[in-house]
Formats: sequence, C-alpha cells, structure tokens
Amino acid sequence: MNHNDTKRLSRLTAILTQLQTKRLLTASELAIQFSVSKRTIYRDLKALEQAGVPILTEEGKGYLLMEGYRIPPIMFTESEANALITAEQLILKNKDASFVKEYSEAINKIKSVLRNTTKDKANLLSNRIVFRQNMENDRTSNFLSPLQLALTNFYLIKIKYHAPDTNQTTERIIEPFAIYSTQENWLLIAFCRLRKDFRAFRLDRIKNLTTLPEQFEPHKITLQEYFEICKKKTFSQPLT
Repeated sequence: MNHNDTKRLSRLTAILTQLQTKRLLTASELAIQFSVSKRTIYRDLKALEQAGVPILTEEGKGYLLMEGYRIPPIMFTESEANALITAEQLILKNKDASFVKEYSEAINKIKSVLRNTTKDKANLLSNRIVFRQNMENDRTSNFLSPLQLALTNFYLIKIKYHAPDTNQTTERIIEPFAIYSTQENWLLIAFCRLRKDFRAFRLDRIKNLTTLPEQFEPHKITLQEYFEICKKKTFSQPLT
C-alpha cells in the first residue's frame, strides 16, 4: 500500500467515524477538514457506499448514516487512551454527582474495548495522575445530567431555587438554554417564566428539580448573543 492509499484509508475511516458521531456532515466541511477537494470527498463517500455503508443524503443539508447502523468498536491509540484517562481524573473532581456517575459509566464502556496492553497502561496512568482541586471530592449538586437531557429535548424544568442574598427560596418554571462551568460551580442559563427573562442559576443553589413533560419552543438566540446582551447591560455576571 503506497502513501496515497494509506492517506485515503485514514481519511475514509475518519469520515466514517464522523458520520457516526454527527447528525449531518456536508462535503464542504469535510473537504476543509481534510484539505482536499469536494470532488475527492464525493469519491470517498461513493467508496464507502460501495463497501456497504448505508449513507443517506438530505437534499441541501448533507450526509448521514442510516438510523441504527453502527460501525464496530474503534481501537484507541495509547495516546488517545491517555487523554481519556486524564479527562476522567479531572471529571472525578467535578462537584456534580450526576455528571461524575454518567461519565464513569461511559469511560468504563470505553475501557472495555481497549487492548489489554493499552488497558494496563491506562490503569497505571489513572493511579499516577492527580488534580489538586476539590481534594475532598465534595459533591454540591446532582442535577447536571437531567438538565442536559432537558436542554437537548426542550423540556420545561420546575426548580426550587435558593437566593442567599435574600435568603429566600422560590419555585420557578424555566426553559433550559445553556450550561457553563466556572472553576467552582456549574451554572444553568435558562429563560425564567417567573422573571420573564433569561437568568443564570447556580446548580448548588437548586434545592429540588423536576423535569416536566411539557416542551417549549427552542430559543432563536445563540449563546454568544446571550453573552453579548449581558455585556451591553454592563452586568459582570448574568442575573439570577
């Protein structure tokens, strides 16, 4: 196999992996990513189809895999496994219990497909790497995982939220919009139906959370636009 064949095989594998990872891919973004022409990408997609990969086309949108199609488990290099283990140790220090639980279960599934030699080295690394933050492994919230699901499925959330400045706890129905992290806390940006505006809620101040069956219309604003609005209002941090 010559160098060009090796490069193409690597590109075909990467395209297949991305098709499984993303909902839609366009020929233009693939061409830019791999520094080839769109015509080359079209040939690559044709080659994958001829190899039995069920690639569908959404007119004017892009390419996707047929629902339910899965490629065999991907083999990780030692460096890729090390990156995952390093991320695991960082996440284990996170203060949201639901996030730690979900990631731990996911990483265990990933570890199960590692080659034995890579797995042994990954286990060694996990015992030799430490992040000196949250050394007590405090868990101050347990709502990140259900909030992520509500955010991506546009479900309303009912919360009881404690504001320490007024020492009051209020019940609110909110439309989750975005999640971001500071060094100390997770924050949820949501449209608050009580205040009739976007607010930021610290997860460690949410005392109770219920995902409601009712869905809301997705907001047209982007996260960057939200931050720009906050900046124009001269707020150093979004209101809660």
